[in-house]
Amino acid sequence: MRTKLLWGVGAVVILALVISVVATGGNSGSGGSATFGGDTVAGKVVFEGTCAACHGVEGVGTDVGPPLVHRYYRPGHHADGAFTLAIRNGVQPHHWDFGAMPPQPGLSDQDIADVTAYVRQIQEAAGIR
Repeated sequence: MRTKLLWGVGAVVILALVISVVATGGNSGSGGSATFGGDTVAGKVVFEGTCAACHGVEGVGTDVGPPLVHRYYRPGHHADGAFTLAIRNGVQPHHWDFGAMPPQPGLSDQDIADVTAYVRQIQEAAGIR
């Protein structure tokens, strides 16, 4: 009986958390800048300092790197984890002819979460979902 009660309480807590996340869109409430598990304001700063040289200001691409504001990188095709893997390990080209992306070892886990949040924000603003 006690085990069933604990399972029931646990299920209610999990359900409440899921409803909370869905209702707030994942926003942690930190001034409206935290989405997708990272802070978009901090992500823009990291992106501009580390990623924009190849991927362009606001992710539009350059002559040396692909645009991240593109349907190829929509969440349904490249999940957030794909950004983490690419940043940590580098990635061989598979959509574009720009050459391999080197790893970016200077970024922390939080930096990666922030950059990913920023990229998702600018994708969404461009209608990529």
